[in-house]
Amino acid sequence: MGFFIVGLPLIGALIYSAVRIDQLSEQSRNNIYQATQITNGISVIIGEIMAMERSVQHALVLDDASLLEGYFLAHTKFENITNHLAAISTRPEQQLPLEKMRLLELSLFREMLSLKEHPQELQYLLERFAMLLSLTQEFSTNSFHIIEQNVGSMDEIATQTRSLVEWELLTLVPLVIFLALSLSVFIARPVRQIDEAIAQMGRGDLTQSIRVNGPQNLVYIGERLNWLRQRLLKLESQKIQFFRHISHELKTPLTAIREGADLLAEGVTGELNQKQQLIAGILHTGSMQLQRRIEDLLNFSALQAEIITLVKQHVNLKQIIHSVIQAQNLSVLSKNLKIRLDCPELSLKCDKQKLDIIFDNLLSNAIKFSPAGSLIEIVASYNSDNVQIDVQDAGPGVDSIDGNQIFEPFYQGRNTPSESSVRGTGLGLAIAKEYAIAHGGNIELIQEAGKHGAHFRLTLPLNHSESIT
Repeated sequence: MGFFIVGLPLIGALIYSAVRIDQLSEQSRNNIYQATQITNGISVIIGEIMAMERSVQHALVLDDASLLEGYFLAHTKFENITNHLAAISTRPEQQLPLEKMRLLELSLFREMLSLKEHPQELQYLLERFAMLLSLTQEFSTNSFHIIEQNVGSMDEIATQTRSLVEWELLTLVPLVIFLALSLSVFIARPVRQIDEAIAQMGRGDLTQSIRVNGPQNLVYIGERLNWLRQRLLKLESQKIQFFRHISHELKTPLTAIREGADLLAEGVTGELNQKQQLIAGILHTGSMQLQRRIEDLLNFSALQAEIITLVKQHVNLKQIIHSVIQAQNLSVLSKNLKIRLDCPELSLKCDKQKLDIIFDNLLSNAIKFSPAGSLIEIVASYNSDNVQIDVQDAGPGVDSIDGNQIFEPFYQGRNTPSESSVRGTGLGLAIAKEYAIAHGGNIELIQEAGKHGAHFRLTLPLNHSESIT
């Protein structure tokens, strides 16, 4: 329908131009045919008149009636050609002298029939041939004048046609362009709405209803996308609820396990030998790791529900980092790692618990991927607006393909160490980034050519106004 609407003005213009050109062609053909026939006819008439005149003169001079046979033969040809010219000459200016010419020749023929036995009496008829030639000239002049008028009319029609075609081009081309653009917008707008809806769902934004305007089939696709959005929203809600329930269900027995391991390690039930203390330490370490995974799930479920409440207080940045390092000390010692901390004494107004989680996730990530005996560097610097903390390890680094997805929930990079006994949930970096954004900062992956290891940069504002996201 759109192509038909756009093409209709052009089709109409083409048909009109073709009809006008066909009319011009037909008229031109008729004019050429008439001019050719009249020219040839006049030439023949003049020749036959002169032939009739010569026959009469010869019969008169030699007084021989048999010489009039040429006259009668010329008369027959004259009669045929004038009948033909009468058929193609439709204008009164042509018909009048032609009819006079035919009547004059006919009267001359009748008198010739009555006097053909007396050739010496034909003298007075000779002047009639001059009159025939005069009428022939008049017919010729009028006919060519009419042909000139027809040619002028053709020129006028051709000029009008050219003007109309030019007007059509000047009018129809912008009209067609306007129609094409209008239809493109009419068709492209719902397609763009569908594309935006798909991108919106791809970003995880399922709260906004999807509406598509336009052709019925595209509206139907929009309705199906909205149905899919509602299904995904329901599944997302079920997933968040599942995470919340399973996390709480696991945390209760885990607390009992951890407290029991602590009691054993403290010797409440009696002194432990070296092997028993080792086992108690393993139980304590495993329970702490499991607790961290459960807390990740709880934090993630809170993030999915968009519940991030910041309880801000003034804290010492260096002390927070030190406390996180001390909490990870057992993992650091087990891999014989070295940690170099370069941090100025700096006070931040932030949520201490969430800042602990950010640093804990960044440091545990660096420990997990660092080879035994390597160095982890934590360097903090600041300016008038922001504080910047860089955490860099000596591990395999982040694959370039993973760079854009490393902060997505549950995403596991390609360079996961094979010797790791506990595989992560893939939530640590996602949670850390969301908490950093909630503080008005950000976490980004720094990829430098020719350098090994993963390099993460945490940026936090020094004077960020309090807000709840």
